[in-house]
Amino acid sequence: MKACYNLSLIMCTNLIFMAHTTPVNKTTMEYTHRNKRSLFQDGIKVLQRKKRGWMWNQFFLLEEYTGSDTQYVGKLYTDQDNGEGNLKFILSGDGAGSVFTIDENTGDIKAAKRLDREEKSVYVLRAKAIDKKTGRQVEPESEFIIKIHDINDNEPKFNQDVYTATVSEMSEVGTSVIQVTAIDADDPLYGNSAKIVYSILQGQPYFSIDPDTGIIKTALPDMSRENREHYQVVIQAKDMGGQMGGLSGTTTVNITLTDVNDNPPRFPQSIYQFVVLESAPIGTETGRIKAIDADVGKNAEIKYTITDGDAKDLFDIVTDQHTQDGIIIVKKPLDFESQKLYTFQVEAANIYEDPRFIHLTSFKDTAIVKVLLQDIDEAPIFSKPFYVFEVNEDTKEGSIIGHVTAQDPDSAKSSVKYSIDRNTDLERTFSVNSGNGSLTLEKTLDREMTPWKNVTLVASETNNPKLSRNVQVYIKIMDINDHAPEFSEHYKTFVCENAKPGQLIQSVSAVDKDEPPRGHTFFFEMIPEFSINPNFTLVDNKDNTASILSKRNGYNRYKISSYTLPIIIFDNDYPVQSSTETLTIQVCACDNKGNVQTCSAEAFLLPAGLSTGALVAILLCIIILLTLVVLSAALKKHRKKEPLIFSKDDVRDNVVTYNDEGGGEEDTQAFDIGALRNPAREENKLRRDIIPDTIFHIQRTVPLWENIDVQDFIQRRINENDADATAPPYDSLATYAYEGNDSVAESLSSLESLVVDENHDYRYLNDWGPRFKKLADMYGGNESD
Repeated sequence: MKACYNLSLIMCTNLIFMAHTTPVNKTTMEYTHRNKRSLFQDGIKVLQRKKRGWMWNQFFLLEEYTGSDTQYVGKLYTDQDNGEGNLKFILSGDGAGSVFTIDENTGDIKAAKRLDREEKSVYVLRAKAIDKKTGRQVEPESEFIIKIHDINDNEPKFNQDVYTATVSEMSEVGTSVIQVTAIDADDPLYGNSAKIVYSILQGQPYFSIDPDTGIIKTALPDMSRENREHYQVVIQAKDMGGQMGGLSGTTTVNITLTDVNDNPPRFPQSIYQFVVLESAPIGTETGRIKAIDADVGKNAEIKYTITDGDAKDLFDIVTDQHTQDGIIIVKKPLDFESQKLYTFQVEAANIYEDPRFIHLTSFKDTAIVKVLLQDIDEAPIFSKPFYVFEVNEDTKEGSIIGHVTAQDPDSAKSSVKYSIDRNTDLERTFSVNSGNGSLTLEKTLDREMTPWKNVTLVASETNNPKLSRNVQVYIKIMDINDHAPEFSEHYKTFVCENAKPGQLIQSVSAVDKDEPPRGHTFFFEMIPEFSINPNFTLVDNKDNTASILSKRNGYNRYKISSYTLPIIIFDNDYPVQSSTETLTIQVCACDNKGNVQTCSAEAFLLPAGLSTGALVAILLCIIILLTLVVLSAALKKHRKKEPLIFSKDDVRDNVVTYNDEGGGEEDTQAFDIGALRNPAREENKLRRDIIPDTIFHIQRTVPLWENIDVQDFIQRRINENDADATAPPYDSLATYAYEGNDSVAESLSSLESLVVDENHDYRYLNDWGPRFKKLADMYGGNESD
C-alpha cells in the first residue's frame, strides 16, 4: 500500500506497506520522507509544488492463520503526522471493527480473527486521518484492498455421492459410459490447491477413467450381460495435481450392462407330442412349446411359425406375449376317421435382430410337433349346412316338398333317424319321414299370410338318440294367382250439378295381394249391362289406373242424389282373376270453380252455413208461431160471438206470470219464492172467459214446500196440468217460466189484444215473405174470406 505527501511539483516518494504470510513488525516498514523538492534548470528554480498526502495499494493475508498472535496487516501514515499524537486514524468498509482493527493513534491494522478465503476472498476498506483538536480531515479519504491468499484446506467433492450408468454389452473398448465431476473450493488461480486428478480405486480391469475429464470408459472387449450384469466402480478425485500431500474425495458409480440381441432362441428338445380330441372346437389349445433365449426384453421376443407338414391348414401357432410360449391351437374341425396323426415342423425366430451379430450364428431354431387325434362318438352330420325348398301355395296336403340327408361320421356308421323340432312348427304344417328324411306338407299354405316357413330338423343316431344334430330348413312359398284385384282405397266420389260432358270425376287404381313375377297389370271395364251409361263413362289409362268422366250436362241432386257405377277389374296373370267394385258417385252443389258447397238434398231451403241445431231451432220457432197465429184467429172469432171479459184484470188462472229474476237465494227483499211455490188460487170460482156447460172443480195440487228447486217445481206444475183430465181445452195459457227481468221479446199471443183491438188486422203477414204465405192467405184476407 502506498502513501505520499505532496511536497514538490515534480515527484513524490512512496510509503510502502507490505503484508506477509508471517507477522510483520514496525521495523520492517520503510518510510522515505522528503518535505520539499525543487527542480532546477540551468541553476534556476522553475517549479515547486506540494505533493499528495497518501495513496493506498493492496495488502495480502494468509487464510486460516493459526498463530498465537494476531496477524499484522500494515500501518497507515501521513506526512501531516508530526509525531506529537495530534492525528486520529479511522478505518471503515468490509469487516472494519469486526474482522480488521486499527490503532487510531499509530495507524497499525491487524486481523481480529482467522480468515477463510472460501467465505470471502477480498475486503475493500477506506481510511482517513482527522486532526484531534479541530476534527478536520487532514487527508482525503482513500480506498485500499485486503486480499486473502489461498491455502489447500478443501478436499475435492463430487456433485453426487452415487452415480448410476448403463452401457451396452459387447461394446468396444473405450466406449464412454459416464462422466463424473468433482469440485475443489480452493483458489484455482493460486497454486495447485484446486488442480484435480481422477483415478479408479475399484473396477479394474473392466473400466478406466480419464484423469483430467473424469470420463469412465470400457476397458475390456465383449463384456457379456449374460455372464455379469452389474459392476460397482469407485472413483477418487485428488487435488494438488495428484501429488502427495494433496486432499482427495471419492464416489461410487454403479454400472449396468444392457442387453443386446446376441443370443438366438433354442428349443430344449427336438420333438414335441400332444393328444387332442377330434371334437375339439376351433381355437382349442392343443399344447405349448417354448424356445429358450438368453436375452431379455424385446431381444427375447419370439415368433413361432408352422413351416412344413401335413397339418398347416388344420393347426396354427401363436405366441403368448407374457411367457413367450408357442401355443398350438385348432384351426379347422378335426376328423379322426380321415386322419389320426398329424406331424409338422415349427420354427422359432427373434422378432428384433441386431445386424452386428447376424454373422455370428443363425437366430432361428426348429422342432417337430406331432398331434395324435383321439376318436369320439360323434353326432350325425347333414350333407348341407342348411336347406332351402320352394313350394307352391296351392300344393296339396301330403305332397313331399324336399329331402334332407345325414350320416354318422364314425367308422361304425350307425343308422340315422329324422324328426322335426316342434317348437319351430307349432301348427304342425310339416312332417318328416324318420327313415329317409323326406319333408311332407300336412296343411295348405297361403303365401299372402306367410311367404316363408322355417323349421328345424333333427338327425340322431338310432342306437344313441342323445347324439343328435340340427339343421335349418327354409321353405319359400311360391305365389299363384289366387286373389282378384280390388280398389286401392275407398273412394268418396262426387259430381257437381253443373258438370260438363267429359269432365274428370274420379281416378281409380287397384291393388292385388298376389306378386306375379312380371309385375301387376290391371284392366278396367264397365259391366256389360251398364256399358251404355247415360251419366258416366270409364276410360282405362293403360297404367293400372282408370278415369271416370261425366257424360252429360247437369245433374240434379233433388231428383237423384247419388249414382252407383259398377267396375270390373282384371289382372294379367294365369289364371286370370277379376272382381267387381262399385263406385258411389254423390251429386253435390258446387260453385263456378268446382268447389263443393253441399251434397244434401234437404238443405236447399235453408241458408248455407247453418248448423243442424240452428236449423232445428228455426223450424220449432216456425211451428210455434203458426200455432199461436191459429189460436189467436180462433179466439178472435170466439170473442165476436160472446165476449165475457172486458178487462185483463178479470183474468184469473188464465195467465200466471212470475217475471222476477231476483238476487239469488240470499236476496230476501226481492220476490218471495213462497208465492211461486204456492200461488193464490180461487178454487171454487167458475171460469169467466167462456160459458161453461158444466161446473168443473179445480183439482188441488200437491204441496211442494219441501222443493227448493224452482226449475223442478215448474216442471212438476207442467206435468200436473198435462195430466189433469178435468182441465178444459180452452184458450187458457198457464205459464211457468223462469226467464228473468226485462225481456225485450213481445208476446205473440192475442190475449192482450182482446179489449184493445178487437178487430186485428193480419194483412202484415203478406210482407213476411214466402215462408208465411200460407198464414197470410188464411188470415190476411177479408173477414168474409
